[in-house]
Amino acid sequence: MFKKFIENSRAKSPWIMHFDCGSCNGCDIEVLACLTPMYDIERFGIVNVGNPKHADVLLVTGTVNPRNAKVLRNIYDQMPDPKGVIAIGACGLSGGVFRECYNVLGGIDKVIPVDVYVPGCPAKPEAIIDGVVTALAKFEGLKG
Repeated sequence: MFKKFIENSRAKSPWIMHFDCGSCNGCDIEVLACLTPMYDIERFGIVNVGNPKHADVLLVTGTVNPRNAKVLRNIYDQMPDPKGVIAIGACGLSGGVFRECYNVLGGIDKVIPVDVYVPGCPAKPEAIIDGVVTALAKFEGLKG
């Protein structure tokens, strides 16, 4: 799928933003690994940005609780349409090992719509990259 993405890439380079809702940082380290020379997703035009107003895709790790749910929703609302959301890791999908805790609402989809789920504890960089490519397929029909 990644090869197809490279051949048929969007006219605009996809920009991603990463938000950690509250995790052990295992998935966060794997997200950062995607930017290292080993994987180097930036060579394909995928850029990590710090401002949601510039992002096309939101990568979210960790569990959602009542406090960070408001921040997550705010970040999502600031992103321009069309946008893609990727829930990364067991915690992002369901709350993971923390799902029974009193302050955990569950996965990311309890607060915002999710387009792609990347499982793992932690998720592997290859799976995260594949998730980004899958989310970008959402934009393919919007080229004009």
